[in-house]
Amino acid sequence: MILFRTKAELARFAAETKRSGKVIGLVPTMGYLHAGHMSLVDTARARADVVIVTLFVNPTQFGPTEDLDRYPRDFERDKKMCEEHKVDVLFAPDTHEMYASDSSTWIEELDLAKPLCGASRPAFYRGVTTVVGKLFHLAQPDFACFGLKDAQQCFVIERMVRDLDFQVEIVPCPLVRDEDGLALSSRNRYLSADERKRALSIHQALVAGRKTLEEKGFSALDEICRTAINSITAAGGRVDYVEGLDRATMKAPTAESREILLAAAVFFGTTRLIDNELVQVK
Repeated sequence: MILFRTKAELARFAAETKRSGKVIGLVPTMGYLHAGHMSLVDTARARADVVIVTLFVNPTQFGPTEDLDRYPRDFERDKKMCEEHKVDVLFAPDTHEMYASDSSTWIEELDLAKPLCGASRPAFYRGVTTVVGKLFHLAQPDFACFGLKDAQQCFVIERMVRDLDFQVEIVPCPLVRDEDGLALSSRNRYLSADERKRALSIHQALVAGRKTLEEKGFSALDEICRTAINSITAAGGRVDYVEGLDRATMKAPTAESREILLAAAVFFGTTRLIDNELVQVK
């Protein structure tokens, strides 16, 4: 496995790889890797000649009161996991390498990014699309893998790629859960044992909501969201949102809707967790 720390190194390698006709798969991450990340790597490995993983805690997607400084980091652990999963290139720049001190240019999607996490964290998706756009330019991937734990993020990036004509296929990959059902997240390490146990209420509420949605259709969404909020709150969670939106438009479902994103963001203690269920509507 090759380790690159600079943009110039990655760009030079990517250009040489493209000239040789090899397929490049990209897996962008913020590090502190877990089985969910590695499932993305394994998907890329099965499809690509060259797999590039990026480790970069991107400051532009954090708000001023969020957890940028304490976001978990363990480079040596991440490096070992990438080696074990046969990653070809690990790109791990620092902030000064990725952003000039007077950087003032952004990529911003203005529609799908509005609700859910976009409403709660106004700077979040602008930071995500900007850094992902930069990584696409540098790594020149044929495809990039994104997990559906943050389904909205995946949809926003798909729209960015479409609208700005990036020649990159976006490969959405299934949300990965721990054995107890909790969605895997680097932030799970913040949870106390008691908070983790109570956090299972998020997935349980969404599964119950999915069943009701499949039985009754989206006319039951208000009931579903109220019930989910009540059950999560009873478990000690502080609900940021529980909403059901059309997967294609990220707006309220209509008679034309075929897939609903039932999504939640909840605080247990100071830890914000997200989860979702994608539901086909008859």
